[in-house]
Amino acid sequence: MSVEEKPEVKNRKVQTSKPETEGEVSDVPKKTYDIVDGSDGSLFTDLRKIEAVVGPILLTLVAAFIRLYKIGLSKRVVWDEAHFGKFGSFYLNHTYYFDVHPPLGKMLCGLSGHLAGYNGSFDFTSGQDYPESMNYTFMRAFNCLFSIVCVPVAYFTAKSFKFSLLGVWLISTMVCFEQSFIVLGRFILLDSMLICFTTTAFLGLAKFHEHRKQPFSAKWFLWLFITGASLGLTTGVKMVGLFITALVGLYTACDLWIRLGDRKQSLAKQALHLIVRAIFLIIVPLILFAIAYKIHFQVLWKTGDGASMMSSLFRAQLAGETIENSPLDVAYGARITLKNSGLGGNLLHSHVQTFPSGSEQQQITTYGHADSNNEWLIETPRPAELYNESQPIEYVKDGDMVRLIHAVTGRNLHTHEINAPVTKGSFEVSGYGNLTVGDNKDNWIVEIVESLGDEDPNLIHPLSTAIRLRNEVLGCYLSTGANNLPEWGFRQGEVVCLPNASKRNKQTWWNVEQHWNERLPIAENRKYPKTQFFRDFITLWVSQMRSNNALITDNDRTDNLASSWWEWPIVYRGLRMCGWGNDYPRYLLLGTPTTLWLTTVAVLVFPFVCLAYILRWQRQCNDFTPQSFEFFMTVGVLSWLGWLFQYVPFIIMARVTYLHHYMPALYFAIFVFTFLLQWFVPKRYQAAVFLTFIAITIACWWHFRMLSWGMEGEPSDYNYLRWMERWRVGDDFPLKDRPESETIEAVTQTIGEVVEGVAENVADAVENVMTTVLREGEPVPSGFAEQIVNAAENIAAE
Repeated sequence: MSVEEKPEVKNRKVQTSKPETEGEVSDVPKKTYDIVDGSDGSLFTDLRKIEAVVGPILLTLVAAFIRLYKIGLSKRVVWDEAHFGKFGSFYLNHTYYFDVHPPLGKMLCGLSGHLAGYNGSFDFTSGQDYPESMNYTFMRAFNCLFSIVCVPVAYFTAKSFKFSLLGVWLISTMVCFEQSFIVLGRFILLDSMLICFTTTAFLGLAKFHEHRKQPFSAKWFLWLFITGASLGLTTGVKMVGLFITALVGLYTACDLWIRLGDRKQSLAKQALHLIVRAIFLIIVPLILFAIAYKIHFQVLWKTGDGASMMSSLFRAQLAGETIENSPLDVAYGARITLKNSGLGGNLLHSHVQTFPSGSEQQQITTYGHADSNNEWLIETPRPAELYNESQPIEYVKDGDMVRLIHAVTGRNLHTHEINAPVTKGSFEVSGYGNLTVGDNKDNWIVEIVESLGDEDPNLIHPLSTAIRLRNEVLGCYLSTGANNLPEWGFRQGEVVCLPNASKRNKQTWWNVEQHWNERLPIAENRKYPKTQFFRDFITLWVSQMRSNNALITDNDRTDNLASSWWEWPIVYRGLRMCGWGNDYPRYLLLGTPTTLWLTTVAVLVFPFVCLAYILRWQRQCNDFTPQSFEFFMTVGVLSWLGWLFQYVPFIIMARVTYLHHYMPALYFAIFVFTFLLQWFVPKRYQAAVFLTFIAITIACWWHFRMLSWGMEGEPSDYNYLRWMERWRVGDDFPLKDRPESETIEAVTQTIGEVVEGVAENVADAVENVMTTVLREGEPVPSGFAEQIVNAAENIAAE
C-alpha cells in the first residue's frame, strides 16, 4: 500500500477486549505519528526518483564550492597546521616523532603532501609563510574532501532513518552550511577526518538497522563491515572515536537483547549473531587500528625526538639513534641511565628540587627526554668499601646488591616508610645523603627477570636485560607510580617503592639504556634482538593516553584559545585560528549561531519528552504504534545518545578543551533537532516550518561566510558580525566602546529574546504535558505540538 493509500490512524480509538470495570484505566485515544520515509516527498511527488539522484549530487557540489572557495587564500601556517602539517612531514622524511593522537590522520596528512609533490622539508612554524614551491593548497583540498563527504553521508543517513524529504534536506543543509564544519575542513587538520569517519559509522549503523530483518544477507554483512571499519578509522584518527564506538556497542547490545527474546530463533542462531557482530564490530576495528600503527612503525625508521617515549631496544634499531655503543656487561663503577619497562615508562631522573611534604628530600621522578640528570653511578652497597678503580673489575650479577648515586647531585637512591606523594599504598623514593652519609635503605638488590639475546643471562646487558630493584630493608620494589606528579614535580612521572609487587608487574621492570665504563671495551658489532610489534604498539598507545591526559589547564597561564564545555552549545566565544593583523586573512572558528542555539534547545528538551512518555506509559496511555515507537527509539533516542556520548566525556575529563571538541556532538544534535520537528509539527505545517529553518540556515551562513572564507582588511570592518562580546570577530575593543555598540547590542538582545521565548514555549509545553500525565487516561493535548510550532515560528519571525 502506498503512503497516499494509508488510512488515517492519528487519534484512532483502540477497542478494548473486555468491559471497563471500576478502578481500571481504559484504553485511550491512541496518539500515533506519521512516519514519512524518504520516498514520500509530499512536496515533490512527481520528482521523487530524480531527487534521489540529483539531491545528493547537488548537495555535494554546494558543499565542495563553499569549502574549496579561496582555500589557498592564506599563505601562512594556520592554527594546528603547525602540528599536523609537521607530523605529515615526518612521514615524508621518515623521522620518528611522538604525538598524543593515533597515527592514521597524520599519515593521511603525509599522504596529501606526497601527492602534492612536497618533500617534507618545511618545518610548519605557526604563522610562517609557505614556500612558493610548496603546493599547500592541494594539501588543504585533500583534507577538505573529508568535510565534503560528510554532507552526502548525512543525506543518506537521514533517508535510512526514514526522515521525511524535508527533514532529509534540513539535516543535509545544516551540515552543509555549518560554519565550524566548513572552516575546520579548509586547513590541514584532523577534525574533518574525525567527523567524516564518525558520520560514516552512523550511516553504517542506520543502514544496518534498515536491513536488520534480512540477517546474514549480503547488504547486512556489507553495512556491518562498513560500520566496524568506520569505527577503526575514527579511532585511528583520534581516541575520541571510542565515543561513537560506545554508541554502536550500546545499539548492538540492545538489539541482541531483543533478539534473545525471540523464541522462534534457536540459541545457535543467537550465538551466531553474537559472534558475527563481535568479529565485525570489535575485531575488524582493532585490526584496522593496529594496521595504522604497523605502517607508522614501518615508515618512521629514522630516530627523532619522539623515540625517547619508546623502549630502549626499539630506539636502538632506529637509524641515527643516539644510544651509544657501550660495553656489553655492566660492572660496579659504571655510569648508566635506567629506563622503566612499563607501559609509557621513562628514564629514572632526579633534580635539586625537593618534595614539598613527606621527607622533603630530593625528588626522584621519571623523565622522557635526554638529560644529564638521568645519569646514575653504580656503587658498592653499604657498609662495604667504596668502589676503587684500582680494584679488579667486578660485574653486577643476578642477586647482587648495589647503591645508585645520582651523577649530578651525588644523592643516593633511597626509600623509607613515608607514603608516596600520589600513589597510595607505596613508599616515597627520594634522593638522600651522599657517598659517606646514608643508611642501608640506600641498598638495592638486583633481580634479573628477562634476558633477550644470546648473552650471559646472569649478567646485566644494556637494552636487552630487564631487572627489578628490591630495597634491602623494606623489601619493596622500585616502580613507577600510577600518575604524574603535580606542578611542583613538573608533571614528571612519580617513582615509588611498591611493596608485595608481582613479578609480572612491568612497572617494576627496568633496563640499562646508556652505559659508560672506561675500563671496559665497547661492543662495536653487537646485534640487538628485534622488538615485538604488539609490545611496541601497546607501549606507544599507553604513552599517548598518558600524555593526552596530562594536557590539563595551567592555571598560571592564560590560554585564549581554550574554552569550557558549557560554552560550546551556546556559542559563548569563538576561537581565533591565526594572528589578527590586517595584512593577512583571518579565520575564526565559530559555529553557525542559529544551528547551535536551535540544536541546544532540542537536546535539552528531548529528555523531558522522553520523561513525559514514560510517565504516560506508566499511566497506561498508549501513544505509539510499533512503527512510530521504532522511529522514536532508533532515531530520536539513538541520535540524542550520540550527542550525549560525544559531549559528556569532555565535561568530566581534566584535560584542556577547545571549541572544536564539540563538533562531532553537534552532528548528532542536528539529527535530534530535526527529529523533534518531524515528530511534533503537524504535517500541514511541515513545509512552512522546515523550509523556514532551511532558509534561516543558509541566510546565517551567508551572513557569517567570511569567518571561514577569510577576513581581509581592517578587523574593525567585521564588527557587524560580533553579535556577542566574546566572539572576538572584529577588533578587541569592548562593544560599549564602539559607535556600532547600539546596533550590536540590539542584535544581541534580540537573540536573547528569541532564546528566552523558545525556552518559555518549551517550558509551557512540558508543564502542559506533565499536568496531563497526572490525569488518568488522557492523551497528549494537541496544544503541545502547537506550542512547539509556535516556538519555531517565533524563531522564523525574528
